[in-house]
Amino acid sequence: MSRFGFVALALLLPVSVEAADFKAPVAEVMAAATANWQDMGTDTDTPPPYTDYFSEDFLKRLYSKDFVAKYKEAAKFPAYDDGGSPFDYDPIIGGQDGCALKDVATAEGQPANGAEDVTVTFDNSHCFGERASDWQPEKLVFKVIEEDGRTVIDDIERPSFEDGASLKKEMLEIAEAGANGGSGSAAESPE
Repeated sequence: MSRFGFVALALLLPVSVEAADFKAPVAEVMAAATANWQDMGTDTDTPPPYTDYFSEDFLKRLYSKDFVAKYKEAAKFPAYDDGGSPFDYDPIIGGQDGCALKDVATAEGQPANGAEDVTVTFDNSHCFGERASDWQPEKLVFKVIEEDGRTVIDDIERPSFEDGASLKKEMLEIAEAGANGGSGSAAESPE
């Protein structure tokens, strides 16, 4: 076959498969966190509607099947009597109180075997005043995988929590404690 034949054949074959966008589900969760924790101009300003990181829509689109199963088990044991979340704090920002997110930075690792770590750092304590000399930004490590042809979050590790505080591990602990008569959030936030 001539060189021109090879070139023509190469143009007919798909040259590259579209690379998976491991940052996409992380970006959507972090956009929700940023909106949820934005500064209000005055006390009389109406905050925007809260975006639930674990809404049915987000659970269907942004998280792995295993993550969703663990969340739904933990959600059977809400942190408060009025129902809702199994967490008694915001599991993305790592506490019940915080400032508007500032200096949000996202870094990808190297994809391997259909998985990648996406690390996000941010400052959510700048409005609290003076900080310790060893202060570090909050850090989340999103474990993102390919599942059913799309990238989804399979876990979120929070290194500032005790033992790295895998969110999936915490959900398992909540479900186990709830099944044994307890309720509420299992992990302690760093604050």
